[in-house]
Amino acid sequence: MNKTVLIVDDVAYVRKTLADIFREARYQVVGEAESAAQALEIYVRTRPDVVTMDIVMAEMSGIEATRQLLKIDKDAKVIIVSGLGQEHLVMDAIHVGARDFITKPFKAMDVIRTVERNLADGSGRGAQTPSREAKLARG
Repeated sequence: MNKTVLIVDDVAYVRKTLADIFREARYQVVGEAESAAQALEIYVRTRPDVVTMDIVMAEMSGIEATRQLLKIDKDAKVIIVSGLGQEHLVMDAIHVGARDFITKPFKAMDVIRTVERNLADGSGRGAQTPSREAKLARG
């Protein structure tokens, strides 16, 4: 069975690009959300294996959305997708419970590698081989 992913980003082009990357790698995209509220609703319905979460969105930040999502499911695997120059926000998201991050602009290989690394750890939060930055943020 294919691994499932929920893509959360307020920019349609980014959602489409990520969806194409995941489909090419044989992941099942169970939802695309343009807002945090929509993401939470889709998550409850679909319980995907992993969520890619934009960090800057209009009504609710990716940090707050991650916090809310982890209240729903403490083992949710959230990977932050951020733009260059948002390192302080990424670290805040990691402290809240996001597992890792991908920086825009991203390459397909980096997206899949990051997701696979985090899915390899079946115990919930705390990937076996998180990125160096994620390790530093967790202390």
